This record gives sequence, structure tokens and C-alpha cells, in this order.
Amino acid sequence: MRRGARGRGWAKVMITCDVLVVGGGPAGSSCAWKLRNTGLDVLVLDRKTFPRDKTCAGWITPAVIDELTIDLDDYRLGRVLEPLTGFGTGMVGGAEVVTRYDKPISYGIRRCEFDDYLLQRSGARLQLGEALKSMERDNGGWVVNGHIKTPLVVGAGGHFCPVARRLDGRPSGGEWAVAAQEIEFEMSDRQLQECPVPAGIPFLYFCDDLEGYGWYYRKGNYLNVGLGREDDRNLSAHVSAFCALLQERGRIPRDLPARFLGHAYLLYPHAQRKIVDDGVLLIGDAAGLAYPQSGEGIRPAVESGLLAAEVVRGAKREYRRANLEVYAKRLAGRFGKKYTRTTSERVPLKLKQFLARRLLVWPWFARHVVLDRWFLRRQEGSIRLPE
Repeated sequence: MRRGARGRGWAKVMITCDVLVVGGGPAGSSCAWKLRNTGLDVLVLDRKTFPRDKTCAGWITPAVIDELTIDLDDYRLGRVLEPLTGFGTGMVGGAEVVTRYDKPISYGIRRCEFDDYLLQRSGARLQLGEALKSMERDNGGWVVNGHIKTPLVVGAGGHFCPVARRLDGRPSGGEWAVAAQEIEFEMSDRQLQECPVPAGIPFLYFCDDLEGYGWYYRKGNYLNVGLGREDDRNLSAHVSAFCALLQERGRIPRDLPARFLGHAYLLYPHAQRKIVDDGVLLIGDAAGLAYPQSGEGIRPAVESGLLAAEVVRGAKREYRRANLEVYAKRLAGRFGKKYTRTTSERVPLKLKQFLARRLLVWPWFARHVVLDRWFLRRQEGSIRLPE
């Protein structure tokens, strides 16, 4: 820090970097990690200090482990890593079917641990505990918060990312977003005895109107319970009714911690955000990349961060929009075409409900469609990018 002109207090020293990543979650840390050994000086800015709490059901698929070359033996040292060998599926208040696999098909993690692990191993410089408050053009580059100069800003700050607001002007208004509430806490010995939740088997229950689903599952001694909906009207009432039903059935403790945490995200096919411009691009939830059927955002976040890093590398420090547009094309190639809500509502609701009540408890459909295709994306191989 240095004293300002004429003794008017203290001014921050100017920081320079080649790439500023705004947001230290899986998207931002994956992008920074992929840019290591490129000769680019990468700085990650985040308003939180790490480790920090993050609302998320929290499981990662083998594709994420493969794409980030995570050493599971190293990761599990002092961290929760719960092998998932099955899923329960059904509709809220209805029957359910449990699908089991002969090997782990995902791993339960705690986001406070996982995000910190990825960020610390990224190799980037960190500017934590500082929110992005201003972002101004300066000689073809950017000055952020009045003291960070960079030619390229990567927005990785989630659904309400301030870079998305600066780029698009409407990141939180007029969008078809999913709203969710959930809680994660360590159960006491009494709670474990009262509600013997099977470890390694998340349970997923679709809402009767098919506007979302609720879940509960145990990872280690931690229990995660939540519900998300595309229609966020009366969300708290839906969450309360879902928890009451689970408590009636003896699935979760009756003395849940009082406060559920909320978050929002966009489903990729419906997201209409501008994601690329001169000297700026968006990744992860900032770009609206969650999978449409499951709402999962970790794998799309990781893959978008890796794809963005490859495009940045190929741009060779020339970050005009024309050089960054290939990123948007690669996202479309990876995640498919987008469509509006109108085109997705051609099947009448009553028919969808009739089919859902029967299909969700049909073992073949639960395994091969709901789980393998929608939630685990087993049909999609890991992305392969050059080192």
C-alpha cells in the first residue's frame, strides 16, 4: 500500500496480470490450473476467503476426476470422499427404486474442501477476500477495482457473477433460472442412530409437477438435504413439505439445523447470456451451463474452464472478440444446441406426469435413462485437450 496524493489516505498498489479469473470455484480454478506452464501470469480474484461454505449437493463423476487428473488417494487425506455405488429414484411421496452398481460411479465431496483443494493446486496467484466492484476499459485492457490491470477477464463468479452483469447487462433478470435451497451438516451419534441413512446412495425425488426434484444423501457423517425448482414460487413451502415427508418416513433427523441456504443457476439449453466479448469471457454458472435434466454444474464448470484455457492459450495474448469466439463454438459443440422453454413444453403436463410415475420406478428406465444418461452422463467421454 502507498500513501495517496497530498496525504489523502492510502491507495492500493497497482497489480498487473495476464489473465484475471473472477471466481475461485471449480470453473475458475480449472481454467487457472489448465493455464499453468503457459508463461501467462494468472490471478484469481474472489470475494470470499478459502475454504468457504458453498451450497451444493456435492458429488463428482469419474469424468471430472479424469479431466482434472485428481489423485483420489491424495484427495481423501483429511477430506470427505464418499464412493457412490447406487441411487434411489422416484417421485415425492411415491414409490422408489434403488439402482446399484458394481463399482463407484461418482464420489460425494464437500464443496468447502473440494473447491479449496482445486484452487490451492491451480498454481495461480490469489487475491481473496476482495469482491469485484468496478471494471473499466483502459487502452484495450481492463482496470478492475481501480488497482488490477489485465488484458483478459474470465468471469467465473457463478449465477450472479459481476462480470456477467458487466458483459450482458441482465444476468439475474428475465432469465429462466432454477432456485434451490439445501443444507449440509455433520450428524451427531444420536442423529445417525435415529436416521440410519445409507452411505453412498443418494436419493432423488422428482416433484409431482415435474418442475424440479428433491434429494438427500449421506457423505461420511455429513447429511445433505435439498430441493430445487425451475418454478421458484413458494420454494420454501416445497422444501418444508419435502423435509416433513422425509422425517415422517424416518429418512432424516427431525431436528434439522434451522437455516437452509439458497442458490440459483441457469440450465444450459435455456441460457441466453452473452459469453464472449473483447477481452472477456464467461465460464461455469456465470455462462449458464448446468445440465438441463439434473441441474449438475460441476462437470460443465470444469469442462468450460478447460475449454476456455485452451482458447486463451491459442489466442496468443490477442484477446479480441474474434479470437475468443471459438470458445462459444466449442461450448456448443460440447453441450449441444440451445432451445427456448416453449419448444420444451410440447408434451402435455398430465401425460408427462402419467409417464413419470411409471417410468421413474421402472428399473431399466431408472438405470439407463435417469441415472446413466441424465445424471451421470456416462454416454459422454472425458474431454481431451493437449497439455
